[in-house]
Parts: sequence; C-alpha cells; structure tokens
Amino acid sequence: MYAEDDYLMLSGLQHFLFCKRQWALIHIENIWTENFFTAQGQIVHEKADEPFIKEKRKNIIISRAMSVSSKTLGLSGRLDVIEFHRSEEGIKLKNRSGKWKPIIVEYKRGKKKKYDYDNAQLMAQAICIEEDFNIKLEYGYVYYNETDTREKVEFTEELRSLTINSSEKMHEYYKNKYIPRAEYFKNCKLCSLCEECRPRLTKKIKSVSNYIYGAELWKNY
Repeated sequence: MYAEDDYLMLSGLQHFLFCKRQWALIHIENIWTENFFTAQGQIVHEKADEPFIKEKRKNIIISRAMSVSSKTLGLSGRLDVIEFHRSEEGIKLKNRSGKWKPIIVEYKRGKKKKYDYDNAQLMAQAICIEEDFNIKLEYGYVYYNETDTREKVEFTEELRSLTINSSEKMHEYYKNKYIPRAEYFKNCKLCSLCEECRPRLTKKIKSVSNYIYGAELWKNY
C-alpha cells in the first residue's frame, strides 16, 4: 500500500510501458515538449473530459473526468468516461434507484496498438474503481479516434499482473531517480521528446551510482 503523498500519475503507465526513458524524462526530469501527435491527443481527451458533467441515456449514466486513485498501485488520475449500466450485477449509487454496473471507456488519439500500453492504463483505472466500490470488473473499452472504433478489453490475470508489476517498477525508478539509457528504435521519431532524449547520441549513464542501479534493474528484464 502506498501513502497518498507517494502517488504517481496514472496516465504515466502508458508512457512507462512504451518507453521507460520517456516516462523518466517526463516524470523525474520534468521535461515535456508538445508535437502534433501529443496536441492531437490532448484535443481528443478534451472532447471526452468535461469535469462534473453527468448525463443519462435510458438505462446508462455517463460520467466524465472522474478522479480516481489506488492505494495498491500508488497511482491517481482521471477517467475520460465511465458508464454506469443498469444491472442487477451492479452497485448502488447515491441518489439513484436500482443497481448500476460500471464500465470504463478510455479515449485514445490513434488506432489499436500491437502491445498492451493502452490496455494496462485501462486496467489501472479499473483497479481504482474496484477499490472505490469494492467490486471486480471484468472488462472495459478503449475508444480509438483515428479508426472511430471502441475496442473491448478483457481484464485478464495476465493484464492485471502486467499493470501491478509495472506500477511497482515506476515507483522504484522514481524513488531512485533512475533515468534509463537511451536506445534508438523506429518510433523515436514520433516522440515529442526526441530532441531532448537524443537517442542516437545519448548512450552513457550520467553517474556511477546510476549505472550500478541500472545494471541491477536490467538483470530483472
């Protein structure tokens, strides 16, 4: 369990899985630069995020920009959208009759990815809701703006383990102020931090202590 003062940004989980150096530059070194892709992503989220606005459509209540956190993961953030569907398998909501089943919808700029970056972020959000409402969620959705599709994500034990283990590594990196060494790969050119990171040039660890700690971490991968 983590203290509230030690919570990290939930949205950083996707960065961490995509590129641990990118995550460290943003969340440890506080370096951030906008590019076309990050700006477009921000627009997509702004369309979904309207804090404190709720709407009801027949048997569905839609809530936007709900603040959530998890003591287990030590993460906090906001949900783009959470839908509450009327269901006997659901939970009680304040000032609402009947029971309602929560389903999270995360909004993304591009299209479905090969790896579990987006799914792990959704899983982390689900763990937050599970802690808040003392329930277990089975699935959620990721909406991809580029393809206008809503992809169902099953909350498998494998995805849960990936999410929990990744959040633990995030806290370990943050506690030790560890900045992973740069390694160039094809998606680097799409990263808004490419100029700051300099993956083709930055090959040396900054300090002996950082090198020793980094070597120990790499043994575990």
